[in-house]
Amino acid sequence: MKIPYRLLKRFLHNYPNRRPHQPIPVETLNLDDMLQAKQSKAVWFGHSTVLMQIGGKTILCDPIFSNLFWFFSLFTGKRFTEQLPIVPQELPEIDILLLSHDHYDHMDYRSIMGIKEKVHRFCVPLGVGNRLRQWGIAREKIAELSYGETSCFGELIVTCTPNQHFSGRGLFDRNKTLWCSWVITSEKETIFFSGDGAYGPHFKEIGDQYGPFDLTLVECGQAIESFGAIHMTPEKAVQAQLDLQGQLMLPIHWGMFSQSNIEWTRQIERLLIEAERREVKVTTPKIGEIVTIGAERYPCITWWNELKD
Repeated sequence: MKIPYRLLKRFLHNYPNRRPHQPIPVETLNLDDMLQAKQSKAVWFGHSTVLMQIGGKTILCDPIFSNLFWFFSLFTGKRFTEQLPIVPQELPEIDILLLSHDHYDHMDYRSIMGIKEKVHRFCVPLGVGNRLRQWGIAREKIAELSYGETSCFGELIVTCTPNQHFSGRGLFDRNKTLWCSWVITSEKETIFFSGDGAYGPHFKEIGDQYGPFDLTLVECGQAIESFGAIHMTPEKAVQAQLDLQGQLMLPIHWGMFSQSNIEWTRQIERLLIEAERREVKVTTPKIGEIVTIGAERYPCITWWNELKD
């Protein structure tokens, strides 16, 4: 896998404001508030990690708790803050752990090994199950799905849906495993989790087939056009939300690692400008702040402005 020099330079050069100059705020997660309320909840942990309570089931998406992850830390550096909303060992039992693909910033060995005994079921795209089995995860705990396939957990249904991205964890395994997005359907709500990916017609197809969505967890977009084949721009992320027929968007894939030479808040700021222009509702919780799905009120404060010089 060749990395163009111009992209490598963007990551390795010490551009100003790639990172916040002080730790970002993190709220301590109150599990009683998270798990005992009647309404479904979602909590963003930074980047693409989200903990949800939906239909009586606890769901964890793309868990990354590590401060560093393999050689990609050369490009991204450490997390913006080492603080987590909750110590991983204190997480509740996880009914379903969703993985969108096998990239290091979405499938972290140390994070998964630290909580594997808590996880009842891993739902992963085709081929990723083999990686989990190599890590010692029991075969019977893994549901490996292709696009359009579902896994049922009582009255809750998890559906593997398309995405436009790529996969691989080394130099010689590119696209050997599938990448995906996920639709989560309960009696009362329908949730969409995008994982990573570029904009494409699949968003409208998913919206037409499974929408409307009460909450969408959509990649916030890359503010660099050269990533357009594998990531969305912030403006395209807003268009994806419209295609999905989403009621409320919680942007993910930002706020935890430096991803290029851009200011660390650029992508969320561009997304909010476009969302306001197109009348799209967006929630911007602090890490650890609970979002109640379907509630009239939701976090929408631009908390990152308090960290700017």
